[in-house]
Formats: sequence, structure tokens, C-alpha cells
Amino acid sequence: MAGKVLHYFAGDYTAKGFYTLYDFNYQGLDHVFILQGLPYTGKVDVMKKLLEQWKDENLNIEIIHDSTDNQGLDGIIFPQLKIGIYGGESPLMDFDLDHLEYINMNAAINFDQLQDQKAQIFFLKNKIKKARLEALQSFRKGLDIHDELEEIYIDEMNFAKADQLTNDLISHLFTTKSTSDTTPVVKRRFFGASTPEGVTDYIPNLTDDLNTRYFIKGRAGTGKSTILKKVAAAGENLGYDVEIYHCGFDPGSLDMVIVRELGFCVFDSTDPHEYFPEREGDIIVDVYAEAVTPGTDEKYADEISNLTRGYKSYMKEGGRFLKEAKQHDEELASVYQDAVDSSETDRIFESINKKTEKELNTLK
Repeated sequence: MAGKVLHYFAGDYTAKGFYTLYDFNYQGLDHVFILQGLPYTGKVDVMKKLLEQWKDENLNIEIIHDSTDNQGLDGIIFPQLKIGIYGGESPLMDFDLDHLEYINMNAAINFDQLQDQKAQIFFLKNKIKKARLEALQSFRKGLDIHDELEEIYIDEMNFAKADQLTNDLISHLFTTKSTSDTTPVVKRRFFGASTPEGVTDYIPNLTDDLNTRYFIKGRAGTGKSTILKKVAAAGENLGYDVEIYHCGFDPGSLDMVIVRELGFCVFDSTDPHEYFPEREGDIIVDVYAEAVTPGTDEKYADEISNLTRGYKSYMKEGGRFLKEAKQHDEELASVYQDAVDSSETDRIFESINKKTEKELNTLK
């Protein structure tokens, strides 16, 4: 039986800056290899080789994607082996240092070979930084407009009905406490992100083996995130491991909660990650129908249309800046390419692979 492969993001350019959740996903591991150094040193090559090496070993694998590069990776985790590999640029925090093994990927670069191109490297790094900052500014403007859109629906909400809907859902989801005697583990992630190729999500992959999927429908400001926060808190309080997926636009909000022990997820199924029931066990929870004054959409149709168009335009603009940053990043990668010693990256791969193999043998 093949292992389960999960895909997600743990860092994203959001309306509140570059937001990281890496630490939540590397907790509980016995060994984490930290690939330090520039992103052009073969980090992704090493991780992809490891994935290729271990894909047929029936292992569960978590693949952490890079939101700045649709072909890139920030890390991989082998939960059964309690081994992780991390190649992202944000430092991991709050870890027992004995569990971390730092690997200097810059050792693969011949920096003397790059001396004549220092000016070009500096120029491209500044272009990348500028484009990403402009993306963040666009996302912030989009969020400001989105907040105005939320106010329309907040003013038309029946909060007593929304609370009752939430309480009924939680009572249905959790009928007993977890039988586990261990402290519940909470993982925080993003199921999607704004990338150079547009908004990308991994909802189908993350939920394909769950028995029940609850699709929350509603509008901006109708309390979808509040429902999810209460579901997550209830699961944790009852002793269940919980996967919490933050909103890639506003990371203070939530977009999905998964409790795998009970085989369910609850997620915000609205644009830009709108899905519809397609199999048995798919259930719609319509907050708008249950808790918003009837006719609100029609009453404020023009204002809603203008605000929606406004915030989406800034989201698209931010995406264009991310694409521009990626183009400059590819130029910079090509500058470094000839200075990277592939035999050194191969040696690093073999070293990690050998240690991973040793852990696998203990499971057999």
C-alpha cells in the first residue's frame, strides 16, 4: 500500500507580509537537516532526489512547496522516520539544537568565479526585493478594500444564528473525546498561496482520503473563519491532533481545519478556492443562507460589485509583481549556475540519503 503524500505551503507572501508557519510542521521530529545558504546552490535538487529515492518505499511524505517558485520546494518531511529536510530562507525557531544538523550548501559554490558578476548579482537581488515589496503593498491595499466589503455583511449578520450554527456543527463533529493519552499536536499551514503563476491550492490532495468534507459557503465577513477557529479549538480541547490552514491572503484568518482521526475537514469553499460537492460525504454549510439578512446581496449589489472588483484588481497586481520577482530570480540563478559544483551537491544528497536509509531500516 502506497504511503500518503501531502502537499502544502508553510510560508507565503500575504497582505500582512511574508508569513511563516514552518516551525509548526517540523515539531516532534528527531532529526532535521537544515540546508543553509543561497537558494541557487542545489537545495531543491537535493530534496527532489530524496523524493525520487524514497517514493516507492510506502512512506508517508509531506512536501512543503515554495510560494515564490512553483517548481521549488521549501522542505520535505518523512513523519514515520521523524526526519525532515528544510531548505527555506526563514530560520527555524524553538527547536532542540541537538535535533538540527546544519549543512552549508554554499560550499558547492565557487565564489571566486562570481567576482566579475558582483554588480549584476547586486542589481538582480535589489530588483527581486523591490518586486516582492510591491507585491506586498498591492496585497495590503486589496485587504483594506476587502475589509470594507466585510463591513457590509457584518452589519447584516444575525450573530445569534451564526453562533447556533457553529455550536450545532461542533456538536455533530465531536461526539466523544479522543482516546489518545498524548498531548494533541497542532500543525499550522497554508493549503494555498499567491505564486508567480497565480493562486494555487492543494485542497483536493489534502482532503482526498477524508470521509466527510464540510464546504462552508458565505460572503466576506460572515464568520467563516470564526467557525473554523471554534472547530479547531474544540478539536484540540478534546484531545485530537488538528491541522489548521491559514488564509494565504489574511493569515490572521483560517481557511480549513482537518481532524484526520475523525476523517473530516471543514473549509472555506469560496473564491479563490471555491469547490462544490462531488462525492458522498460532501456537505454544504451555508452561512449566508442561515445567518445573513435575506436580500443583502441585492440591496448592496453595486457597492459589493465595485469593492469586489477593486480588491481583486490589487490581488492580480500583486501576482504580477511576484511573477516579475520570479523572472529576476531566474536570471540570478543562471548567474550562479556555472559556479555550482554539482559533485558537491551529489555528496550532500548521498550523506542525507544514507542517514535516512538507516532510519528506514529500523522500521523494517
